[in-house]
Amino acid sequence: MKRYRTLTEALAANASDALSVTFIEGSQNEVTVTYRELQLRALRLLHVLQSRGLKPGDELIFFLRSNENFIDAFWACLFGGIVPVPVAVGISDEHRSKVFRIFARLQRPRLLTDAKSLQLLEAFAEAGGAQREYSSVRAQSLVLEDLRLGDTLGEEHPLEEDALAFIQFSSGSTREPHGVCLTHRNVLTTVVDLGHRAQYRSGDVSLSWMPLTHDLGLIGFHINMIVFGINQHIMATELFSRRPLLWLQKASEKRASLLSSPNFGLRHYMKMYRTRDDHDLDLSCIRMVMNAAEPISVGLSHEFLDTLSKHGLPRSAIYTCYGLAEASLAVSLPKPGREFEYVVTDRNSLNLEQSVRYVSASHPDAVRFAIEGPPVEHCRVRIATTDGRDLGQDVIGEVQLQGANVTAGYYNDREATQELFTTDGWLHTGDLGFLHQGQVVITGRLKDIIFVNGQNFYPHDLEAVALLDERLEIGKVAVLGVRKNDADHDDVLVCVLFRGELSDFAPIVKHVRQLITKQTGVEVTHVLPVRRIPKTTSGKVQRRLLADDYLRGEFDQVIADIGRLVAPAVEPPAEAVAHDLAALLKSIFDRIVAEKNVGAQDDFFEIGMSSLELAQIHEQIDANYPGMLDITDLFDHSTIDALAEFLRDKLGQSASADPGSLAASGGRSDRGAAGR
Repeated sequence: MKRYRTLTEALAANASDALSVTFIEGSQNEVTVTYRELQLRALRLLHVLQSRGLKPGDELIFFLRSNENFIDAFWACLFGGIVPVPVAVGISDEHRSKVFRIFARLQRPRLLTDAKSLQLLEAFAEAGGAQREYSSVRAQSLVLEDLRLGDTLGEEHPLEEDALAFIQFSSGSTREPHGVCLTHRNVLTTVVDLGHRAQYRSGDVSLSWMPLTHDLGLIGFHINMIVFGINQHIMATELFSRRPLLWLQKASEKRASLLSSPNFGLRHYMKMYRTRDDHDLDLSCIRMVMNAAEPISVGLSHEFLDTLSKHGLPRSAIYTCYGLAEASLAVSLPKPGREFEYVVTDRNSLNLEQSVRYVSASHPDAVRFAIEGPPVEHCRVRIATTDGRDLGQDVIGEVQLQGANVTAGYYNDREATQELFTTDGWLHTGDLGFLHQGQVVITGRLKDIIFVNGQNFYPHDLEAVALLDERLEIGKVAVLGVRKNDADHDDVLVCVLFRGELSDFAPIVKHVRQLITKQTGVEVTHVLPVRRIPKTTSGKVQRRLLADDYLRGEFDQVIADIGRLVAPAVEPPAEAVAHDLAALLKSIFDRIVAEKNVGAQDDFFEIGMSSLELAQIHEQIDANYPGMLDITDLFDHSTIDALAEFLRDKLGQSASADPGSLAASGGRSDRGAAGR
């Protein structure tokens, strides 16, 4: 394979009409752009950007909804030496706030956006008293609808291997976002190592729904395919959220061999898959589904393989990987072509600097962790103490990195960069794990460890125990430890996604406490109902946001109410639930998108509701009326009144049917074997 010095060299070398990227926006809505056309489109857009005053070294924030526009702009910037700064549009005010915080972090920032996204920024600024910040951003904004492309090509800027290619801000929500600096050398090192380890070959075809603002979407499933000369398909993330079954339908149709999905994507797909029995799929073409971006569920991975094997999905398809933005994506990957492997350990042997004890799957304290392969060629991994003492094999410690794929630091943030590295130059990942026969096993996050009575516990381990209560579902439970000021112990919180009557939640409180105490000896401080489990765009649970809410006292009232309900006295009877469908639907919308104040006649799309929000709403409606609505029905009946009328017809005019609640309906579970 030819060695490229820069990303633009790679695109220029593969600028062929035989290779293409296809943007999938619907079952019948696709746009295919050849790599040759992509190069020309990028250079034409570069001319427009340069005519608007952008120069090499300027930072251009992408706040774009369209994948096609994103890719054109990304390559235009690279050709011109302009630094792309991708930011997820997202669904919440936190995403909009992040734009202003990142803008303030940069040195010569500009913003590229579309008219709709700009309106959302303006509305957010007005509501939050940030008009001054918005004015600064607006003055430096380029709106896509105002740009007119001609045939004139922009002037390419000469690039070096160690030139900054783009800035990758974390997919999470942080008060002070840190931008990972990735050079052309960093990214090309990872891309080549990943492609060689995964054994990419002529005839491979990729398909991804991961956001382009995430390193797995941008580096793993776009840039990687450019460098290796592979035809690629990029499916809109919101389309996958709305119609997850389309993902593998398109994989079957396009004969895709390279796919990716974290746990939450597999879970979302499986939930919708089980609602139908007319699947016409041939998945024998799939070589790998890269499972990364969040802790890998062994049980869910097995369930995915078991369920889809009848459609020809190979047992070797799940490909367990480990990486992070600071390593330009890839750290470790297994050899492809064989079923993924895992280890079974004693949960009591997972303390820091403790040797791991391996046990049988039937052991009462057994916990499973996926093996995520040996380090890629140009990345060195050690398991060490936080001060840099190497712990060797089969001992729990922090995963630390060195290599040509590793970032030099955070953009314009000297203090954070200094904290990122050990004194001997290894990068702190903040991830906990161990090496087993030279392969990486990730067990959790250093900052997520819960400390109780001198022992360390992992949130994912306690969550698996909580999921033994069959009313709970994987992905809808978050365990965290929170230490109040001057306390000598962590409060252990179990947060459960629940929007029913509080009286229906009381039995869950009692049972979850009983399960965790009996299985682990950990005394749970509080089991709390929450309206949402905050996650990053890649699906990682943001426990910090829940901890902040707890410390601010936002759960104090519900804690008091639950205390009265679970006190050793006769429980009060459950309150009567609403029988009017429109009122029930209104209450669901109010819980999930309270800030939008959706009226009975408000069109969901006219008020800017995202498909991800509608997916959450559909999930709650489905919990009350299983199988009665498809998520696409919310698009066809896009007001509360229209949806209520449609649902009433589906129920056979039974408007007085008791909707119940998640707990009362049994809390249908979609989790795999893990946690059973």
